[in-house]
Amino acid sequence: MDIIDRVKYDGPSDVFAWRWPHDGLVWGTQVIVNQAQQAVFYKDGKALDVLEPGRHTLKSANIPLLEHIVNIPFGNQTPFAAEIYFVNKAVNLDMKWGTQEPIPVLDPVYKVLVPVRAFGQFGMKIIDAKKFVAELVGTVDEFDAQQVCDYFRGHLMSRIKDFISAKIINDGVSILTISSQLNEMSAALKHDISAEFNRFGIEIVNFYLSSINVPQDDDSVVRLKEMLAKKAEFDLYGEDYNTVKTFDVAEKAASNESEGNVAGAGVGMGVGMGIGNQMMNMNADMMDSGKATKPLHTNDTSTCCSCQKTLAAGVKFCPDCGTEQVKKRQYCTGCGCNTPESANFCPDCGKKQ
Repeated sequence: MDIIDRVKYDGPSDVFAWRWPHDGLVWGTQVIVNQAQQAVFYKDGKALDVLEPGRHTLKSANIPLLEHIVNIPFGNQTPFAAEIYFVNKAVNLDMKWGTQEPIPVLDPVYKVLVPVRAFGQFGMKIIDAKKFVAELVGTVDEFDAQQVCDYFRGHLMSRIKDFISAKIINDGVSILTISSQLNEMSAALKHDISAEFNRFGIEIVNFYLSSINVPQDDDSVVRLKEMLAKKAEFDLYGEDYNTVKTFDVAEKAASNESEGNVAGAGVGMGVGMGIGNQMMNMNADMMDSGKATKPLHTNDTSTCCSCQKTLAAGVKFCPDCGTEQVKKRQYCTGCGCNTPESANFCPDCGKKQ
């Protein structure tokens, strides 16, 4: 057994626990613990004494638990076997996480199933070195940040997926607006996942949801974008939406016609005729409306259709010859008003008939 008289660890900041590769120690060995470190002594699989930052000379005063189980003859100079784990207790703020597979969620606003992805990072700190080594590190020689992420990935992804799904479905939050609630969700998730980390002697210092998004090339996302584009058009044009879309179709058909597309030309003619008919019907309705508002004049006179005698308005039979009178109407070419057949000028607008 090699006798070690000086023990120290200077390693990268992302290593949380490192095992001293030798176990030959003697009383009087110097153990140097750097700032933000703790040295945990193990014997026969049991976590015993813990040394804080500083320079320590091994003696029964500073490792009393180990001293009780170590056989120390010959004036305390005989080597004894014990393991030393250096635990990094500095805060690591660069623990990144992300959903490897999208989470399928039904958007409660647009009723479209969309794949949701989430990314972020968290900061952690070892608060109980004994528990951390005993429960998580085990017998490995080194335990770093990546191993921590790998170990807790299942727990993290399960809690994050459940939380995001519940937020979208239960609270009725659309995936398109959920980014406005990232801070609130981050705080809630930090509280939700902390208990599992604490069980291993780890404190979650902070937790961030940096992004919740959807793959832009996914079919459901493309359909959702099309729906939103149509909704925006409808909101913009209002009642004129159908008319605008009809003109758009006509314009595209005309473009096809100019390019020699026979089928497109046929469509263009059909759509054009449809638009023409719509406009003619609109004009006819306007004319009919105008006519309906113009009252008939009750003081008009006429002549008998048989003997040409002047008759009063509303007479159905000629008082001289007894011929039944058939009411003939004509309309002013200027204002559309009903005018007597014999009138030379319109009684409403004065236009010559």
